[in-house]
Amino acid sequence: MLTRRAAVAALLTTATAAAHAQTDGPYPNRPVRFIVPAAPGGPTDVMARMVSTGLGAKFGQPAVIVNRAGAGGNIGVVQVAKSPADGYTLLIASTGFVVNASLYRDPGYDPFKDFLPITELGSSPNVILVPPSSPITSIRQLIDKAKADKEKLDIINPGQGSTPHLTAELLQLKAGVPVENIPYNGAAPAIQALLAKTTPVGITALPPAHPHIKSGALRALAITAEKRWFDLPDVPTMEEQGFPGFVSETFQGMYAPVGTPDAIVQRVARDTLEVLADASTLEKLRGVGFDVRANGPQGLAQRVAREVPMWRDIIVQSRIELQ
Repeated sequence: MLTRRAAVAALLTTATAAAHAQTDGPYPNRPVRFIVPAAPGGPTDVMARMVSTGLGAKFGQPAVIVNRAGAGGNIGVVQVAKSPADGYTLLIASTGFVVNASLYRDPGYDPFKDFLPITELGSSPNVILVPPSSPITSIRQLIDKAKADKEKLDIINPGQGSTPHLTAELLQLKAGVPVENIPYNGAAPAIQALLAKTTPVGITALPPAHPHIKSGALRALAITAEKRWFDLPDVPTMEEQGFPGFVSETFQGMYAPVGTPDAIVQRVARDTLEVLADASTLEKLRGVGFDVRANGPQGLAQRVAREVPMWRDIIVQSRIELQ
């Protein structure tokens, strides 16, 4: 008969072997979680869900989207940073990932030290919106009305530190119009507030606003792209309305916790790039307002390195109070 100590040791050995059996073998051999640090329905959530469908087929395992909104996205990002570096908990985040490093005194993560880039997914311009019943039909009218009222212009956005928020700050800097930013917890709630006419003006990324612009439920005054969007030919750019260089985008990227084996990073990157190259997926993403940017680990690393200091400069110039 086994002694009590030997029995316990045998149980521990069995449990350890079972745990290894669950993690050993070709990656992935169980569901992969993608943490989205934003509310459902926003652009990052839309992108994640479209990509996850193709990834699940390639993995032969479920690609599960988990929304972890809060603290401008920091809650979800920190969760991934603290997760095991085994490839089973990954991050799909928007531009807030690079903005929050400068917007928060302590965001809880370092975009360079705590994460490995997998691939950029897509990018979309921001769009300045009003309800269709609004008398305002152009950016110039919006600016003139704001100056005439001599009050701060209320503009809702998807969240503090989002590129729509910083787009409003750019408008304030370039047009000389005082702005009162009203942050919501995600693009979907911000869009709903606009539809309900809670506030007269809003700025979001294009994807969540796109169907409402197409249906006429919202009016787009301008997009912050270098050129007009292919299926919104009547919506001018900010540059066309007298603001040269006024270009701002919201981009989505996929990241792994630092320490994740390179073989796993490369596998996920390869599969994701194949999903993004699929003609059907490409058409769907473009149709809802995304410009697909399948750039792989190096391309995403370059974008992060470029945008962290870029947004830091805008935050400093706008004198935004650190969170």
